[in-house]
Amino acid sequence: MDETADEPPTSAVLLDNCHFSQVIFNDVEKFYVPGADVTCYYTLTQNIIPRGKDWVGIFRVGWKTTREYYTFMWAPLPDDVHSDTAVQQQIQFKAYYLPKDDEYYQFCYIDQDGVVRGASVPFQFRAETEDDILVVTTQGEVEEIELQNKNLRKENEELKASCASLQKQNMDLQEDLKKTQELQNSLESLRSNTETLELELNSLKKENKRLKELDDGREAEVHQLKEQIQNVTSDKERVETVLKTALDHMDQLQSQVLSYEKEVENLSHIDHDKTEQLESLKEENRQLRMTRTQQEEQNKELEHCKEHLKGSEAKLSPCLSHCLQNEQQQNRDLMKELEEQKRLFQILQAKKNEADEENQKLRKENDGLLRHLSQARELSPFSVVSQAQAPIQAPEVGGLLFGNPYCATGTNLGAGAADILSIRKCPMCDEAFPEDIETSQYEAHVQSHLLECPLCSETFEKSNKQVFEDHIFCHGLE
Repeated sequence: MDETADEPPTSAVLLDNCHFSQVIFNDVEKFYVPGADVTCYYTLTQNIIPRGKDWVGIFRVGWKTTREYYTFMWAPLPDDVHSDTAVQQQIQFKAYYLPKDDEYYQFCYIDQDGVVRGASVPFQFRAETEDDILVVTTQGEVEEIELQNKNLRKENEELKASCASLQKQNMDLQEDLKKTQELQNSLESLRSNTETLELELNSLKKENKRLKELDDGREAEVHQLKEQIQNVTSDKERVETVLKTALDHMDQLQSQVLSYEKEVENLSHIDHDKTEQLESLKEENRQLRMTRTQQEEQNKELEHCKEHLKGSEAKLSPCLSHCLQNEQQQNRDLMKELEEQKRLFQILQAKKNEADEENQKLRKENDGLLRHLSQARELSPFSVVSQAQAPIQAPEVGGLLFGNPYCATGTNLGAGAADILSIRKCPMCDEAFPEDIETSQYEAHVQSHLLECPLCSETFEKSNKQVFEDHIFCHGLE
């Protein structure tokens, strides 16, 4: 055997825990001749399952642990590892690695866990001598030896039964040990869970303490809010007084706006009439231009006739002169009439410009009134609500509160005013609605901008959601 081979697996297991009956060594000599190879025969019983790291060692008698081997060989695996019957095996130890003294040795089968599974009877390594004595025994001694052997076999059977009982007890103890380990693991888990719960309990106690402190702070904050609500209530009464005054002033402004709208309507009618006159003058001017064009064509024809009548010019000169005079007189009359029409057009254009300037002034005044009305609305958030619940009726003409009637210029001024009459605007978002839309749809759109208190039915604009929430909170304190 090579001295550099891997070390076999060993253990410090006591001999009482070994199973010597699982491997039986056969044909063991009392002594082996030094210098010669030694063949070891053994039987693997059905109680052992051989593995790749099992080995057979030679131990000096009196060994205590499997680390005290003298030499060893790896045990070969049988063809059928899981055989239910006994299997015969053999190993040959080389003479070079065998002991050289005459001490007593024995074979031992060690599995890969370092546990002894079988051991042989002792033997020696010495040469055969002639000093061996032949022992002659009598029949009585033979019977006594056989009786001893019988007793020894019986004792051996009892030991085997005891060994099997001890193995069973060992298995039971191992199972109990596993259960104990599982219980210990469960106990450790419960301990860790208990520690975790204790930590959570401490954190909850801290959280509870913090919440109590917050609750104390909340009570102080509620008291402060009550004082603020009282202040807000007094401010509300004052603002309502100011709002009432602003609404009265707004009514006056609305009456002024109505009077201005009537004036604007009259001016619009006047402007419409002037526009119609201007259109008629334009039509007459166009007809005069057409007449003048026809006259120019006639003049061209006359010039053409002149060229053909040059030969008879002397005879027809008085007639032609008279015709030319008539034509020239007609042309002068037409030019005078055209100049008159131009002068009249200029006068109407000047009047139209004056009307436009007056309309522009009225438009600026109307815009100023509208801005004043917007400022009056912004005095309090409750003014928007009151206006949304009772919207101001637009006048029959113009609708100046929700739009500008002067969006059209020139000849389309009248048509622009007629379009504005058929448009309503949302007081919240200035979205325009045609006049033919149902009132319920218009009111639903206005209502979508409002928040209604479920306790007192008072409405608030959605943009003032904080005021609405404070109002609800005030109900909760009542």
